[in-house]
Amino acid sequence: MNSDYQFPFEKLRVWQDARGWVGSVYQLTAAFPRSEAFNLTSQLNRASVSVAANLAEGSGRVSPKDQAHFSQIAYGSLMESACLAILSADSGLIAPDQLADQRETIAGLANQINALRQSQLARVNA
Repeated sequence: MNSDYQFPFEKLRVWQDARGWVGSVYQLTAAFPRSEAFNLTSQLNRASVSVAANLAEGSGRVSPKDQAHFSQIAYGSLMESACLAILSADSGLIAPDQLADQRETIAGLANQINALRQSQLARVNA
């Protein structure tokens, strides 16, 4: 197989940014205590992965309506991640500056996902 081949989702800037963000979430949660391994650590990691995974899955759908549906799911997972980051800060697991960084990244991803979804919905109504 040609290693230069790209799947359609790999061309999406929002997916690339989400992929990078997942790495930062994993670095952040790596510092959480072991007692949180099956709680906030696992939930935050899974929610962040879900953002990228749903963007990828949506890109594989033929209908723009289906694509928009998966973009909406990705957005929901992003909001779940925001909530979990806030709860992590409330629990003292992340510092206020780390939460601020997460909120900034999440806001940027939210804007990108919303723009992608709007373009997908515009193709449904075209």
